[in-house]
Amino acid sequence: MDPLARLLGSPARLKVLRLFIFNQDSLFTLEDVVARAKLTREAGRKELAALLAAGVIKRRSGKGGVPVYSTDTTFEHLGALDAFIRQTCILRPEDILNALKKAGTLKLVVLSGTFTGTVESQIDLLVVGDALEEKGVERVISILEAELGREIRYAFFTTADFRYRLGVYDRLLRDMFDYPHRTILDKIGLK
Repeated sequence: MDPLARLLGSPARLKVLRLFIFNQDSLFTLEDVVARAKLTREAGRKELAALLAAGVIKRRSGKGGVPVYSTDTTFEHLGALDAFIRQTCILRPEDILNALKKAGTLKLVVLSGTFTGTVESQIDLLVVGDALEEKGVERVISILEAELGREIRYAFFTTADFRYRLGVYDRLLRDMFDYPHRTILDKIGLK
């Protein structure tokens, strides 16, 4: 179990807290929280109640009387909590690779954007491989997003398509490699 999850009481609470910290200007229904954090309805309700009681989030009535939740920007320790969560919210490269291996044969995996603190990058994750299943990649990204608490902008290509795009100086790839990035798997031999 993640040490931060132990500190906060549960992995579910950490996921919900990350969701609200990284999306402070968004409104979420219980269904949104459950779907984005990959929790059961009961666990989502429990964690929302705990964060409401702590004053981190607030509840109000949305469309049709459905309760919606948002980060309480008047919470006195929000700045410190935000800094703490952002500094400790790290997906290890090994975890990312292990998750992506389930989607197919990997040749290249590069992190940028959210993973390197670069705001200018158009994507956070580049995946190149053969026999990659689109549904499998989407499922893995969805799981990583639940762990991270934010949306991951990603692109995936076959090895041949990647080599072609690299050869014609594709803007997406050029932007990816021009900004700070971290290559965590390279079986293509880019370097």
